[in-house]
Amino acid sequence: MFLKSSALLRILFHNQLWKVKTKEKKVYLTFDDGPVPEITEWVLDVLRAENIKATFFCIGDNIRKHPLIFEKIIADGHIIGNHTFHHIKGWGCTASAYFQDVEDCRREIEKYYKINSRLFRPPYGKITPVQTAGLLKSGYRIVMWDIVSKDYDQQFGVAKSLQMVTENVSKGSIIVFHDSIKAYDTLQQLLPKCIEVLKTRGYTFDVLN
Repeated sequence: MFLKSSALLRILFHNQLWKVKTKEKKVYLTFDDGPVPEITEWVLDVLRAENIKATFFCIGDNIRKHPLIFEKIIADGHIIGNHTFHHIKGWGCTASAYFQDVEDCRREIEKYYKINSRLFRPPYGKITPVQTAGLLKSGYRIVMWDIVSKDYDQQFGVAKSLQMVTENVSKGSIIVFHDSIKAYDTLQQLLPKCIEVLKTRGYTFDVLN
């Protein structure tokens, strides 16, 4: 996974959203892979205390397993995006199987989330041109990122993750965190520190739509 999207990538894949065009000093916090017991709930507590709304790209099977936690995300006013049902990689997957997995996730989301959200983030950022074209034709907005925190890599470390975010952030940055078991140890230290630094620098937080 790329840590910071390059200008070349954004040009080559211009039909995917890498960064929000804005003159305002706004950033967009996104969380992938939930809902997960304890972890997603901890993230919600932090965001609530900081009065921040975020965008959660949820795995359909996790919604199926933990519907009450998913409902808490919705109740707190956050925006929901599709992250496939089984967290599958687009590379090496047929287009038809990929579309079905996205559709299965959409159906699970819509059992609880009454907003017609068409935000989609491909797991691992791996999606083929054919899959991209099919999802765009179906009305999805494919959301990538400007910065990924690498919170899932414990060997990378909190200090490097914090540096990754705070040294590369700019107006309209889309920042990826993970409310997952793998990321939790790092996230507990990283997320509050990132929010503190960004607020000190005058950034505000918004949701994708």
